Amino acid sequence: MYYSDDSSSEASIDEYEEGWLADVERIREDDPSTTILEVSSGEHDFIQNMADEDWEELGHAISGNTHLSCLDLYGGALNDHTMSSLFRGLTRSISIGEMRLYENEISAVGMRSMVPFLQNADNLEYLDLDNNNLASNGFNTLFRALRNGPIVKLNCSRCGIDSIEIDSEHIPKHLEHLHLGENIINADGCHELAKLLQGGVAAITDLLLNNNKIDDEGVEILVDALQSNTSLTELDLRWNDGISNQGNEMLLKLVNNISSIEATLQSNHTLKRIRVEHLNQLERDEIQTNIDKATRINTCYTRPAREKLIQTQLHSQNRAELCRLQGIDRSLYNEIDPLHLPEVLSLIGQNHGRGELYVALSSSIMTLFSTINRQ
Repeated sequence: MYYSDDSSSEASIDEYEEGWLADVERIREDDPSTTILEVSSGEHDFIQNMADEDWEELGHAISGNTHLSCLDLYGGALNDHTMSSLFRGLTRSISIGEMRLYENEISAVGMRSMVPFLQNADNLEYLDLDNNNLASNGFNTLFRALRNGPIVKLNCSRCGIDSIEIDSEHIPKHLEHLHLGENIINADGCHELAKLLQGGVAAITDLLLNNNKIDDEGVEILVDALQSNTSLTELDLRWNDGISNQGNEMLLKLVNNISSIEATLQSNHTLKRIRVEHLNQLERDEIQTNIDKATRINTCYTRPAREKLIQTQLHSQNRAELCRLQGIDRSLYNEIDPLHLPEVLSLIGQNHGRGELYVALSSSIMTLFSTINRQ
């Protein structure tokens, strides 16, 4: 593996080029000792001066190789023209599992050149295209090409993506990690992303959407899709300035809805991290703190639904705080069958001590008398 050298000496450049050429020759010979091909900067003259035929020949060599597992051509090594030449030769691979093509000048045009390879890359599980010029057309072309592939992790942050088109019948069934931070995705894009979260073949575990144009409407769309989702463990929505307290409250209710015992039990118990924090805004920080508490329970307990019930519904101060943040104003004991009160009070005494037990006894007795008076 080779790394760019800040030295401008001719000797260091010659040495780098020699290493590159030696690696390429070993790839051509299918040498099992060479499993990684990397060039970390397009500023080297020998990369910039490669002819179209050189790129195509390199593509053919990689296609015929059975040991190369990682292809890294980043930092200005590729543009649409060189992509066209490279992927005229590189149309398939049975060995490449990781490919890093970030910080290049690849647009939708270059992406189209890559489609035959993506459709015939039998082991490609990780593809990093961060900081390219894909835009929406490029991303949509990419996602369609990956639909029958083994891709597990896809990075497309800082790629100028706004609109997204996802065919729910052709979603990459192995995709788990989708990173789309620092794009221009809005509520319309959330409609499409929701298709990845509504079950089916996809089992996305982390979705990064930081620094986009998502607002409360977009949050509502994602929350609706996540009500029954059992795969997503991380959602990053930081620095989407359109998300207000209303959107943050929806995310809190998603992981711990305090409106009723049933609502708490039916909350999302899979998410282990939701990031929406905003600095210097007290109420939002309170919401983030309570989101963190709920997701921590999801992470640490084998029966998170029961634990949320104990830690929040059956703890007067915790419940009061969540009720204030979620706009709930009703007594817990209105919905508890009096026959179940001994069991509930026992749980409170075991988990929260005498002080909370006294509060619970007082509240439950008042509720009982109120019910009797109404009857």
